[in-house]
Amino acid sequence: MFNLSCISVFNNPIFLLCPRSPPCAPLVSFFFFRRLILFKEVFMDFLKRYKKMIALRGLTAHTMKSYCTYISAYLDYISNTLHKYPSQVRYSDIIRFLDILQQDRGLSDRTINTAISQIRFFTLYVLHNPWDPTQVPMRKFDTYLPFVPSQDEVKTFISSISDIKVKAMTAVMYSSGLRIGEVCHLRYEDIQRKNMRIHITHGKNRSDRYAILSKDALDILTKYWFACGRPTGWLFPKQTDPSRPIDTFFLSRHIEAHEKELGWPNKCRALHFRHYVECF
Repeated sequence: MFNLSCISVFNNPIFLLCPRSPPCAPLVSFFFFRRLILFKEVFMDFLKRYKKMIALRGLTAHTMKSYCTYISAYLDYISNTLHKYPSQVRYSDIIRFLDILQQDRGLSDRTINTAISQIRFFTLYVLHNPWDPTQVPMRKFDTYLPFVPSQDEVKTFISSISDIKVKAMTAVMYSSGLRIGEVCHLRYEDIQRKNMRIHITHGKNRSDRYAILSKDALDILTKYWFACGRPTGWLFPKQTDPSRPIDTFFLSRHIEAHEKELGWPNKCRALHFRHYVECF
């Protein structure tokens, strides 16, 4: 007959974190799986609280997703490797986790800074513990000049695009220096032909601004507008659902595919067309 008084030992959180030799060997399997379930529930709760605090800041869904990139791996490391609660983690544990990220995954120093920022946010806003930046310093990283295509390269690239929709999006992005997400979320009323400018709404940091509109880009945009049903809502609507803007990967995939058709080296991306306006 088992001594049921030993169950209280397994219910003790200290045992869940630092298990000792159990007083009743036949109960090991049962309480081992119970411990795993409790651990999973506890850390899922921490992850939900983390996502809730991010949502309270009013960030977009894309930003919220990027903010959760490494926090899940961090919580998994705490539970499965350290066998601790997040409130028991020391700065040395955090540094060890960052070293594992960089060594095993080969992440750059810039990416490690992203992981540090997420752990810092988790510590401050979920655990409500202080954060000492001198214990986990941000990494220095190299900064390189972006690839900027020449005028002749851009002219050849855009003029050889057969799809009028892709051609119009690329021309607007290049001539106005827009981000790919800003191009995809343009509306018909954002194109101000009289003033030759584009109204960018809810850009980076939720800020509005105006961007220049060249005559060549306007001509291509006008041809697209007449050829593709004269959209009056989203300027580049989604094909399967016109009430929604087109996805960003639509343009990026077509740019990469067109580069392969031209036989160019694999170096031209959507953001490189934006860099031209920033550099000149």
